[in-house]
Amino acid sequence: MIEVSSAAAVAWQFSAREHAARQARERTTLRIIAVSFFALAAYVGVDAVRALAGTGEAGRSVPGIVLAALSLAVMPFLSAAQRRAGRELGSASAVADSRQTLLCTYLSAVLLVGLVLNATLGWFWADPLAALVIAAIAVKEGRDAWRGKGCCAPTPVAPPSPGTEADACGRDCR
Repeated sequence: MIEVSSAAAVAWQFSAREHAARQARERTTLRIIAVSFFALAAYVGVDAVRALAGTGEAGRSVPGIVLAALSLAVMPFLSAAQRRAGRELGSASAVADSRQTLLCTYLSAVLLVGLVLNATLGWFWADPLAALVIAAIAVKEGRDAWRGKGCCAPTPVAPPSPGTEADACGRDCR
């Protein structure tokens, strides 16, 4: 649901017929994506704490392992395609949405490893511990999206000079 809200915001932004209207919607879309990162961090964090406290411990699940593996096989390619399209469009919101898809890829990897470790070794704590790290990354990505970090210019410019910070599109934002 959280990932869909982020993608829906980007779809809304690009549903505007005119380029100027799409550009005007960029900041609002970034804010929606930021909130979705924060929601993801809260959801993952609360679930991880519950699991570590013993009130939400994961069971052994072969279907869960299969679904996590399939997700892990598909999502990196989806994220890369989103990022490439966002860079070509000069859209910080599309790049931010690709980051959310990439974060969900990390969650799938953590879930897969956690489910396998739980099923084979009984290490129920491995998945929630790693999920807390993912939640912290989600907060950072949410802050970046809220601040509008991403593609800082709608048209390509020269590559950043050494020692400067590049945006998500590889452009010097300073």
